[in-house]
Amino acid sequence: MNYDAELRFLREVCKKLRVLTTIVDPDQPLAPQSELYLLRLLTQNDQSITLADLLPPIEEKVVYRLKDEFSRIYLYCLLPDMPQRAVLMLGPFSHTEMNHQQILETAEKHHLDPQQTRVLEAYCQSVPLVNEENSFFVALDVFCERLWGNFQLVDINAEAEISVLPAVFKRETNDPEHMQWNMQMMEERYAYENELIQAVAQGQSHKAELLFSGFSVASFERRLSDPVRNIKNYGIIMNTLLRKAAEQGGVHPIYLDSISSSFARQIEATSSAGTAQKVMSEMARSYCRLVRKHSMKNYSPPVQKAILYIDADLTADLSLSALAGAQNISPSYLSSLFRQETGQTLTDHVNHKRIKQAMQLLSTTHLQVQTVAQHCGILDVHYFSKVFKKYTGQTPKQYRETHRN
Repeated sequence: MNYDAELRFLREVCKKLRVLTTIVDPDQPLAPQSELYLLRLLTQNDQSITLADLLPPIEEKVVYRLKDEFSRIYLYCLLPDMPQRAVLMLGPFSHTEMNHQQILETAEKHHLDPQQTRVLEAYCQSVPLVNEENSFFVALDVFCERLWGNFQLVDINAEAEISVLPAVFKRETNDPEHMQWNMQMMEERYAYENELIQAVAQGQSHKAELLFSGFSVASFERRLSDPVRNIKNYGIIMNTLLRKAAEQGGVHPIYLDSISSSFARQIEATSSAGTAQKVMSEMARSYCRLVRKHSMKNYSPPVQKAILYIDADLTADLSLSALAGAQNISPSYLSSLFRQETGQTLTDHVNHKRIKQAMQLLSTTHLQVQTVAQHCGILDVHYFSKVFKKYTGQTPKQYRETHRN
């Protein structure tokens, strides 16, 4: 087939969004252990049932969109130029989340007991959220145009055509397949957390945001009946995981402690599950920024310690001799090492830090210039003004007049 590269790209996009992709022969019996929930629909317990038995006739140059009673969506189409008939299945995913009350009502409708209802809720939680403006749909549109040029999108009324309650929910809860399915859900949640931790450890905020974008409030494991307390507890756990991820990425605890405490307070102060989720999303971005800004994993121990001394207290004696003496190494060795690893002299690094602090104080406070200089570790106000102008092109007074908030 001449669209192999496009198909691989589409499947990679789906993988990033946790949207399952499967190619199925519609005329062959469905595999009992298939991962696709759609392929385990409860019509009858017939091992010979095929996809063609479950769905309306599938025509060429048409993408079908099936939405089940849980607002979960599947997209499928007939692939051209294949040795035998083949259907590309994408999904399930959803545009909206299904809340706990809706799940309970659906479970009652299908006569599920409490344990089966928990399995149903786990299923709903496992389905990724994909916004209608997501790049996934752009990739799908380009893929279909590459296949056929012009194509149609046809909606299938799931409730009118077939029953879409997965058979796994109607089986005995001690069935081995139930146990295997529960284990799979747990493994997927831990895999998601590990992928998020890795993204933060590498400072990849775009990847962290992508991972969070596909998760709804319902995606977080329910351990308590109170949904707000439940997600707060998950937020506390996530704060700890991301803090350790940033530390793994080379950020010293001196930078982590205040931001971790701040997010702990924000999580506890939230009054809704949606707000708590937004706090967690910002938490991932903030820890990624810390990694990009303060990661020192590529620096030698002497340079790491020098940077930490500088950031810990800008009013201290941060001369080359003082910083070298604190580590019992020669000033010339520290100077050479610092310039080699950071690309700037130690004095320049200290001055940049001090002037940056001065810029912040001048634009946000009414402190006298002399007081600002003292807070930045420079006692001579005339020398402070000279250094400030060297780095900013303005005197402290001029800077304040043009940057007052």
